[in-house]
Amino acid sequence: METMMALRAHTQGGPEVLVYESAPRPTPGSGEVLVAVHAAAITFDELTWPETWTCGGADRTPVIPSHEFSGVVVEVGEGVTGLSAGDEVYGLAPFDRDGAAAEYVSVPPTSVAARPRTVSHVVAAAAALPALTAWEALVERAAVKPGQRVLVHGGAGGVGSFATQLAVALGTRVTCTAHAPDAAYVAALGAERVIDAESLDAEKGVFDAVINAVGQDTPESLFAALQPGGHLITLQEPPSKELADKYGVTALFFVVTADQDCLIHLAAMIDTGKLKANVAATFPLAEGRAAYESGAVRRAHPGKTVLVVRD
Repeated sequence: METMMALRAHTQGGPEVLVYESAPRPTPGSGEVLVAVHAAAITFDELTWPETWTCGGADRTPVIPSHEFSGVVVEVGEGVTGLSAGDEVYGLAPFDRDGAAAEYVSVPPTSVAARPRTVSHVVAAAAALPALTAWEALVERAAVKPGQRVLVHGGAGGVGSFATQLAVALGTRVTCTAHAPDAAYVAALGAERVIDAESLDAEKGVFDAVINAVGQDTPESLFAALQPGGHLITLQEPPSKELADKYGVTALFFVVTADQDCLIHLAAMIDTGKLKANVAATFPLAEGRAAYESGAVRRAHPGKTVLVVRD
């Protein structure tokens, strides 16, 4: 059996259960591709997701975290077309299977696309999940149109920063909430207005769409900020149906999935400078536990934390 180095957890828990160790190298099955990972971005909350630990009710341990990656295809399984060994790709591994905090990851071909070539593997990995999430929230769920007003709650976060940039690129007028130290950064992303969260109570009936990119709670002020008929999109927990009915708005929650056509389009937007991914910190794969532990400390700069697997 061929092996690889990987970051794994044998029991459910937080960063303290992560171990850098030798693990079986995956073999791509029919309809899968094997990617040599160059960089894998992490989402600190993923160690709290049920999908990280179970699939169909069955225990998945030992598990490999991190689902956002950039690398090079090394092998294609039976039935795969359009991808070949040597292709440089980026993408998003399904959440209920092993991730990319390893030297290799095996994924469905629909989970990857040619990576943006004007940026490094590290930056491409940092873009995969937040860009896909922002696209699905704004384009597929909220169906925003040019000239509409959009509120991004948490404009400095990983998803929030992409939602801000994408909303601007789609021709909408964007307002963001952000902490004071991040206000200049969010304004530079193209936001027309940057306010603090405490000011939300004054924003009543203003927006066509609201993206909640902050935590699990969805305060009533986000519902009230919408015009009747507007769309509220939440990313961590389903929103209150009672509040949606009270304010006459559509409130939706979704879990993002990889879409190859969308990845292709987003890569083009990155290569033309319409979208930028910020990297707050990098760690070698061997220090993956420390990378996850760093989520407990407020970072000096906004952006994703990325594991560097290969130079």
